[in-house]
Amino acid sequence: MATHAPARLERAAGLHGIYAILGEEPRVLEQTRAILGGGVRIVQYRAKSGIVAETLRQLREITREHGALLIVNDDWRAARDFDCDGAHLGPGDDGFADVARVRAAMPERLIGLSCGTLAEVQRANAGDVDYIGAGCVFATRSKGDAGAPIGIDGLRRLARAATPPVAAIGGIDLARLAEVRATGVAMAALISALANADEPGRSARELVVCWDGGA
Repeated sequence: MATHAPARLERAAGLHGIYAILGEEPRVLEQTRAILGGGVRIVQYRAKSGIVAETLRQLREITREHGALLIVNDDWRAARDFDCDGAHLGPGDDGFADVARVRAAMPERLIGLSCGTLAEVQRANAGDVDYIGAGCVFATRSKGDAGAPIGIDGLRRLARAATPPVAAIGGIDLARLAEVRATGVAMAALISALANADEPGRSARELVVCWDGGA
């Protein structure tokens, strides 16, 4: 049975809207400030070459200043040790197949799991997780291990089957945001649409307005 500590419940209330994924870009701190200034309130630190401690410390400070959630990709221990709001785990990450162990180590923080099939969603439903990352929805070059796209119909099936809130991920941009939102997902996770934007703050505002306009 799921357990819900007070701090975890407070964090889970923020699981909606645009979910920005940033990481190893040289301007990641500047980008984060701009994106948060544009109204985004969920940021994931995705450092595939390894956590940079000073970057994560500064991201924690910046997100706190804006009242935003900070999620760490792959590494739940870093999420716990740097007092972040949660961790996102995918296949192959430590703890993905043993969520109970991660939950015991960080009872008040969020846990998200990547899911691309109904079977994976059903396993996540049975675990003590706070949200599901569903995809990849469209073809993407941002994640080399993303797998074949599931499309809008596939996303809708996963969203309907999921008990926790769902964050759609994979190839999502402003032009596709409305149809993604219409599937019933709680969040849209974006990488390139924000990390590669010439004006990330402006792009963030446009995405937030588009998402909120569908409410």
